[in-house]
Amino acid sequence: MEAKETILELSSHEVETYVEEFTKIRLMYQSALREVGTKLEILNDEFSSLRQDNPIEHIKSRIKTPASMLKKLARKGLPPSVESARRNLNDIAGIRVICSFVDDIYMVADTLIRQNDVTLVKRTDYIKNPKPNGYRSLHLVVEIPVFFSNGMERVRVEVQIRTVAMDFWASLEHKLRYKHEGRVLPGVSEDLLYCAEQISLLDEKMMKINQRIMEADGRETA
Repeated sequence: MEAKETILELSSHEVETYVEEFTKIRLMYQSALREVGTKLEILNDEFSSLRQDNPIEHIKSRIKTPASMLKKLARKGLPPSVESARRNLNDIAGIRVICSFVDDIYMVADTLIRQNDVTLVKRTDYIKNPKPNGYRSLHLVVEIPVFFSNGMERVRVEVQIRTVAMDFWASLEHKLRYKHEGRVLPGVSEDLLYCAEQISLLDEKMMKINQRIMEADGRETA
């Protein structure tokens, strides 16, 4: 089967076969998400105990559907197979970490990847280098061991870490941009970029306020 083949060129039987194969590896990625999620929850509990502050507001996770994986492989011109997906797609399993402040993002990320069973595969900082549309977030691709009765599998998970404000913008931007099947009205992109810049300024201001409060608390304790 040639790499240029698209999902539209597959027969219904072939699609069913690939969906069945992708379904079989779902447990592997679910387990990897559970492992990473547990690590993040433990870190949040620890910081809450030590600093009386929860850097993580909440955590969301998802696994790509078989159809979504097939479509992404087709867009990349790759063979539609489980092996091709595991080798080429870093975001089959994804976990989104919503933090209170920008400095919490880097603290959580650095603490996670320092764990000796976590291997950093890729790090992309869209906070220091936002996407042209204004999107901001820190993306990590990590690989962790997942143990089953018949052996161990190393599984990749994409971790997106962002503030509440960044998540608010990203969620609404996606909804607005694709509200009319991808058609964007004139000027909307510029307005969304302006909103992203304002949210970034707000994030920076809120982080500085938090730092001032923490410094004041430290002086009072001393």
